[in-house]
Amino acid sequence: MFVRIKRKITLLACAGLMSFMAIGQNALLKTADHHFDNLSYIKAIDAYEQALKKKGLSEADKFSAMRNLSESYLKVKDAVNAERVLRDLVGSSSDFSGDRAKVLMDYAQALASNAKYKESQEQYQKYLAIVDNDTRAKGFSKLYNDVSVLSKNAACYKVDYLSINTNAADFSPTNYQNGLIFVSNRRNTSGVRRVFTWNNTPFLDLYHLEDIAYLSATEAGLGGGGSSSKKAKAGSTGTVGSDEYTMPTANDSRTIGTYGGKNISQGYGYADKPITESDRMGGSINSKYHEGPAAFFKDGSKVIFTRNNTSSSGAAKKSSDGIIKLKLYMGEAKKDGWGNVAELPFNSNEYSTGHPALSPDEKLLFFASDMPGGFGGTDIYVTRYDGVNWSAPVNMGNTINTKGNEMFPYVDEKGNLYFSSEGLPGLGELDIFFTQLDGVTQKGRVINLGAPINSSKDDFGIITDGLRQSGYFSSNRKRGGNDDDIYKFDRECEIKEGCELLIAVYDADTKMPLDNTTINYTDEAGNNIELVTNSEGIIALDNVAVDHEYSFKTKRDGYSNNTVSYSTDECDNEPSRLEIPLERPKAADSTENVTSITPDKSKLAEDGTTVNPDLANNTDNTNSKNQNGSLPSGTSKAGKTCIIKGKVSLQSNKQTIEGVLVSLKNGCDGSIVTAYSDKNGNFQFTAVEGCDYTIEGKKESMASKSKSLKKLNCKTNENVSSDIFMFTKGDVVEIDNIYFDYGKCNIRSDARVELDKLVKLMREYPKMKIELGSHTDSRSPSDFNQKLSEGRAKASADYLFKRGISRSRVEYKGYGETQLVNNCADGVQCSEAEHQRNRRTEIKILQMD
Repeated sequence: MFVRIKRKITLLACAGLMSFMAIGQNALLKTADHHFDNLSYIKAIDAYEQALKKKGLSEADKFSAMRNLSESYLKVKDAVNAERVLRDLVGSSSDFSGDRAKVLMDYAQALASNAKYKESQEQYQKYLAIVDNDTRAKGFSKLYNDVSVLSKNAACYKVDYLSINTNAADFSPTNYQNGLIFVSNRRNTSGVRRVFTWNNTPFLDLYHLEDIAYLSATEAGLGGGGSSSKKAKAGSTGTVGSDEYTMPTANDSRTIGTYGGKNISQGYGYADKPITESDRMGGSINSKYHEGPAAFFKDGSKVIFTRNNTSSSGAAKKSSDGIIKLKLYMGEAKKDGWGNVAELPFNSNEYSTGHPALSPDEKLLFFASDMPGGFGGTDIYVTRYDGVNWSAPVNMGNTINTKGNEMFPYVDEKGNLYFSSEGLPGLGELDIFFTQLDGVTQKGRVINLGAPINSSKDDFGIITDGLRQSGYFSSNRKRGGNDDDIYKFDRECEIKEGCELLIAVYDADTKMPLDNTTINYTDEAGNNIELVTNSEGIIALDNVAVDHEYSFKTKRDGYSNNTVSYSTDECDNEPSRLEIPLERPKAADSTENVTSITPDKSKLAEDGTTVNPDLANNTDNTNSKNQNGSLPSGTSKAGKTCIIKGKVSLQSNKQTIEGVLVSLKNGCDGSIVTAYSDKNGNFQFTAVEGCDYTIEGKKESMASKSKSLKKLNCKTNENVSSDIFMFTKGDVVEIDNIYFDYGKCNIRSDARVELDKLVKLMREYPKMKIELGSHTDSRSPSDFNQKLSEGRAKASADYLFKRGISRSRVEYKGYGETQLVNNCADGVQCSEAEHQRNRRTEIKILQMD
């Protein structure tokens, strides 16, 4: 096809230079699309990069080319260039509805692969605003609000880079006799090797290290492509990058094993040859196509391995869509190697099966497949083996499998399952997960192994003992792309796999945290535990057992004791929150009077306000009593009275609101009187001089800040005005601004007071979710201000978290100097006070109920 296009260009050259250029662009795009459709992603990348450098592309063609280019980079695991292209693509359009929404998802995944979790979360949020029912995206977005939860066991592990690695692909180790069998595409065989068109790499073979005693190790640099990585530049030649390219799984289907790609960095001192040599396996196992992950029976008599679909003559067999799928094969040990190789009965020319793992009793085989009927991508399946026959495969279910890809299963000596997934929330690309099994029945939740076993890159192919004390796994964290290497890990302390629980103790009235509060409970082992809250009123438990009923007994001087029960049937990616309010004991002769007045039982004053009939028109209530002999609500035994009146309005547009329940609490005796606002939003109470009062309003899907009146000072018949402003979803709460010193992110003492008010407000409305938006003044460079505002927003959010407000209820974002509230832009002379108005944090209501 490419030759025919070239001839056509030659014949039409005389039509003019512009025509020639247009046809040339068309030829490049057609060539690129051809490579893309045929899964030749390295060639597609080169063609798309060249085409996009040409001028005159239509916006539609440019968008399509950039989209395919970004997907090609993702397919070959070049997240750096994928991020570059997707950033430009997202910036080129504001319409990502329908099928275009996937661009935002791809961008979020690329950012996570580069360990840019906060930016990734922002893109997930944009995606979820369009596709709000994507539970997978919601899981990742929630995790990236605080990814540190996956580092709680990091200090327990030592991870080493092994001497058998090369700068080709080396991955998926499995135990065999005293050594290891692993997969590689290293070039240490004679003759001409065929290459895999997906990424121009040699095909994969199985290699054998006879004795693990020959291994040496060096401490691994962790982090999934850290700051030492060098960004690759897209070239116009036929190759991208400088390392070998590989498909680091034994597969060329569209779904299983898309872990190959170009290496995006060079260096690190790796040699082309391994320090410790390994031999390529023979005896009918390796062929001219892919061979991949294998599982051996304990006595060494049989092996189950992955290979491309081939005929008995060795010729490749394609599916109806032109893809050479994967199949599982069994071979038997012979004196001169492996023989009697036969495929397993549940294979198909139309889908792939691969990545075998045997149970300890060798009666169950777990494997990965994209066979019809799964949850999406590749799933983990299990089949039973009686020594002769295989049962029909069974899908392991939706708590293990997702819409993404699950693969590389491994079953330890206790029968528990390890596998890798890109569909479950993790640090980026493939992460390794664990779950307890009883045969084929899942007993426990799925647990992300976290750092340093997992990174922002691909982590897969683990083998380990029943206690996870040591083992091996594969990762491309060193140089990204296809540079899969085998790592050894050792665990040096006890790991924590229970749930995390944060207990917040606070004053039931003021909603402020209570330090030095004692909490007693009994753990799942029967041990009696006593802990004390810190200065923030917090106790953090990091290993709470699932399905255990806890009883937390709380005690503090000056407060009544409180006991709260707690249990959980599953863990979340962030700590659960348990809030325990403590009340001060009431005096024996004191009861709290609450008078509630509904519209149909109240009477209206002349101006139309709704008032308490017992208190209306009284100028001196010293001797006024209710039927039970107590003083009416809002009165005391002595003192003058005055009228507190006000209007209830929406904060956003000042529109008055009818039917708001307004409460007035007397600080002298704790009594409360309530009334509903009338059709004009008015309310009115009678109050006693000398007392403190708190006023607030409540209505469904709305909230208000409480308003305080200190030491009410009345003159006879004088009215005290106290308006209430309600807010709802989308409003910016008008509390006193949270200010910062110039160029700093620390929370000032005056800001703590305002943030404590926000803590109280969020405890009063436990379903409310907010965004903390931090702004700077215009001084300093804009990029510095942007980072400064992000730091300030995070500092404000962290303050709330420390006081027990759930991270899932608080989003934070830095706006830099992009939303000034006055004219103090660059070059404008302003006072310090005027600049300070811009150094603010605003609270936007995202959800009320």
